[in-house]
Amino acid sequence: MQRENRPAIITEDTGVKYYCACGNSGNWPYCDGSHAGSSFSPFKVEIEKSGNVAICGCGKSAKLPFCDGTHNTLQ
Repeated sequence: MQRENRPAIITEDTGVKYYCACGNSGNWPYCDGSHAGSSFSPFKVEIEKSGNVAICGCGKSAKLPFCDGTHNTLQ
């Protein structure tokens, strides 16, 4: 999956997840270590309940790594 100006809707099981913060992961929205040597660190998130999550694709959400709809206001 490639990062786009819209969220990635994925079904997650419970547990710790590491989501990409740099935008360069080949396995986006998950971190693959592409940030190595940069100032970025992955978003570590504890998923407490299985279900769908919306991961921000535009990088502008106030609730990173989750989508808050900000992409709808971007041009």
